[in-house]
Amino acid sequence: MSNPIRSKAAPTSPQQEDLASLAHVPIWLFVLLFLLTFWGMYYFDQNSGWFNVQVYTPYRSVAELKLYQPPAGGGNERGKAVYENICALCHNVDGMGKPNQAPPLVGSEWVLGSPTRMARIPLAGLAGPITIKGVEWNLAMPAMGAALSDDDLSAVLTYMRQSWGNKASAITPEQVKAVRAELSGRSQPFTSDQLQQIP
Repeated sequence: MSNPIRSKAAPTSPQQEDLASLAHVPIWLFVLLFLLTFWGMYYFDQNSGWFNVQVYTPYRSVAELKLYQPPAGGGNERGKAVYENICALCHNVDGMGKPNQAPPLVGSEWVLGSPTRMARIPLAGLAGPITIKGVEWNLAMPAMGAALSDDDLSAVLTYMRQSWGNKASAITPEQVKAVRAELSGRSQPFTSDQLQQIP
């Protein structure tokens, strides 16, 4: 017995089926997908640090890379080591100084002031009264930095100027070398009045 219900749809060929399936996806959707993909790649390229040469400069060694790292703990390891071995005995590890022994370095106008003036103190010493943060100190400091290399002295002076909340520029080995050359042959320590005349 034959089925009385028959499909009235017209027979289709394989080409007509392909055309019919393509007709269901609008062309504007492909254009939108292409534009979004292009915009995403452009945005990634413009805003990504992955390909930024300022971030990923090819360095030749780990030592060279360390030169461009920010200081840790407000200073540098070399300066911190020199400070703790030589200066901390009098000025304390925290830079707060010791009563009747050594003035504070924290917030000191002498530490935060002129780099060439500050470099003279450890290279030649300091004698007589000096006022620091409104308090007068009448003590002598020997030339503790005269025996240090230019690199070590610049590191420890920079450590003092950039630690414990101090914010001042670094002192370079070249600046220390220039001051050392100016002071060659000097045997007398500076007074605060003499230091204040130095720019």
